[in-house]
Amino acid sequence: MTKLATLALAAITSLTSAHDRDSALVALLDDAVQQALQRNPLFVGPTISDDRFNDQLFDPSPLAYAAERHWQERMLERIRNLDRSSFTLQDQLNADLLELSLAQALEGAEFKSEQMPVTSIGGPQYWLPQMGSFAQFTKPRHYADHLTRMRAIPEHLDATVLQMRAGMAEGRVPPRVIMPKALAQAKALTAGDYTTRPEAHPLMQPFNERDGEVFAEEGARVLFEDVLPAYERFATFLEDEYIPACRDTFGASEGIDGPRAYDFAIRQQTTLDITADEVHATGLREVARIKAEMHEVINRSDWASEGFGSRARFATPDDRFKAFVEYLREDPRFYVDTPEDLLTLYRVFAKKVDPEMVKLFGKLPRMPYGIRPIPPFAAPSSPTAYYYRGSVEAGKPGYFMANTHALDQRPTFDVVPLTLHEAVPGHHHQLALAQEIDGAHPYRKLTSYTAFTEGWGLYAERLGLEMGPDPDRGFYADPYDDFGRLNYEMWRALRLVVDTGLHAKGWTRDQAIEYMLANSAATRLDTENEVDRYIGWPGQATAYKMGELFIRRLRAEAEETLGDAFDVRAWHDTLLEDGPMPLPVLEGKMDRWIDTRRATVDS
Repeated sequence: MTKLATLALAAITSLTSAHDRDSALVALLDDAVQQALQRNPLFVGPTISDDRFNDQLFDPSPLAYAAERHWQERMLERIRNLDRSSFTLQDQLNADLLELSLAQALEGAEFKSEQMPVTSIGGPQYWLPQMGSFAQFTKPRHYADHLTRMRAIPEHLDATVLQMRAGMAEGRVPPRVIMPKALAQAKALTAGDYTTRPEAHPLMQPFNERDGEVFAEEGARVLFEDVLPAYERFATFLEDEYIPACRDTFGASEGIDGPRAYDFAIRQQTTLDITADEVHATGLREVARIKAEMHEVINRSDWASEGFGSRARFATPDDRFKAFVEYLREDPRFYVDTPEDLLTLYRVFAKKVDPEMVKLFGKLPRMPYGIRPIPPFAAPSSPTAYYYRGSVEAGKPGYFMANTHALDQRPTFDVVPLTLHEAVPGHHHQLALAQEIDGAHPYRKLTSYTAFTEGWGLYAERLGLEMGPDPDRGFYADPYDDFGRLNYEMWRALRLVVDTGLHAKGWTRDQAIEYMLANSAATRLDTENEVDRYIGWPGQATAYKMGELFIRRLRAEAEETLGDAFDVRAWHDTLLEDGPMPLPVLEGKMDRWIDTRRATVDS
């Protein structure tokens, strides 16, 4: 991770201004984009508005991964042999980021994560059926491309099974506990009333649009003759062969690759040179801090003021907290009756946020966004929400995908922080701006750092205190909404404790679930889904809080240093204008912004 220190030196100027580029570096960046496009055309194509491989799917076969690693080795050698003496700062940063990406990919290759491609929120039973939601459909032939992709699903599933069998042979298998949900997803794709209503199948979604209707009949034939039988075979493999071969333990450190695999996951996800023990300790401190703030908000609620929450009724503050969250989980005032009611709450609140954005940002993206429900087949095991990035060039808006399954588990006090996180000023705002960077190589549109992106999303939830009608609490004037904000922040703090507990300290699934339920108002369904997500995706959950704490520290240092000269709109714009980057690199850039700002004021 020492490479990040040198990257920070390169991040002292904006990428938004055009520079002459080194031709050898441009050739390498072009090769990296071409490789990404060919390896993952479904996601990369819309991101860079390139539809040359729009009819193809990702190749998950062992041969494809072996070829990719050979390519990475050659690319890493080429980039390390570049003469960088005449590089501009922009070129230096691009080269360093590409080198870091290649080096990390090769470091992680020994852990062969591709042999465990199926989890409760990932795998061909989860993403492929949703491909119509994030593919581009701006030309008539794109609907034909979607049909070709449907025909390729059986081969894709067979190649995935080959990888999983290779993992079984080497003893590299996931915890068994997360697999029943994946099996249920695969089975759900072949169940229901698709025989009489093929248009209801998620893969048929594009053919329900006007330009896609001409392909609907052939799409139904491919669905029934090719796709559904392939998913039936895949489900049979999961049930009869794979799940029995999975392990009974929960933590990554207990898998065949041991603690080193988890150590790598934390470094990769957080972009910080940090240990599991340090992450765990940070989580415990944050849980204690947020819990204290939660008690203060409870005191402002009508539950407390009407006597139900009188301190005298409870032996300890923890007993009172438990009673309050049980009230939140059970009182019908916090729940809606229909999925459309919940979507309406999100959409109405989003419209309240949009005009407030100019208070905190000088630059807004061109790309619009919408709010959609997570597809029914995936919703039962999905998180509360997620975001699909869009592309102006590809004619695709961004989408905040909301879970409308089990409405008695979707409290309305989640609406404010969740919308701020997934839409604006969170993921949509940040990722749309990253797509619209002027003067940067397309490679920069493909860089992704969870700690930056998810750290920003969590930071954006807190910005609701600085936006909205209330001069003191912003959009969080209602104590229940404010508790919802703290509950989401608590959730991310709990992740630091639970993720490291599961993967480095021998925690069980039940232990993790009970710890989260005892310290938050999260519902049991969401908590169980979240814990299963952490079990299946080691380290990823630690990036949110670590990233948010890092961003908050950078802002506090800027405010303290600049005093009245601090401009929050300029600070936000500068933070986001170059797209995602490792956190130490971001720190170098923002330190330079402070120096420049201070010099301007002093002059």
